[in-house]
Amino acid sequence: MPRYLYQCAYTPEAMSAQIEEPQDRIEVVRPALEAMGAKFLASGYAFGEYDVTLIYDAPDDTTAASVAMAIAAGGATKAAKTTRLLNGEEWVESLRRAKGSQYRSQTSPSP
Repeated sequence: MPRYLYQCAYTPEAMSAQIEEPQDRIEVVRPALEAMGAKFLASGYAFGEYDVTLIYDAPDDTTAASVAMAIAAGGATKAAKTTRLLNGEEWVESLRRAKGSQYRSQTSPSP
C-alpha cells in the first residue's frame, strides 16, 4: 500500500482556537480519515513551517488526495502538502531505471 507524508500549517484563527480550548486534533480527525481508507502510522506536531505531520498508508493516490481535501475543507489550515513516499524496493527500482536512462544534462561536465 502506498505511503504518504502529509504536512499542514494552521491558520492564526485555528491556532488561537486551540490555545483557548487545547485538544489533540490528530486524534479528532483520525476516525474520519481512517474511514476513508487511510491508516495512520505516525503523527506529531512540529516546530517550523508546518504544525502537523502525518505519515499514513492509503490504498491509492485518489484516497490520499481525498484526505488532503477533507482536511482543507475544514478551514483550519493555511498551507498543506502531501508527499508520496517510496518504500525501499520502489527506491531501488527508481535508481535502476535512472541508471538506464539516456538523459544527460547539457551542463554536466564530461568525464
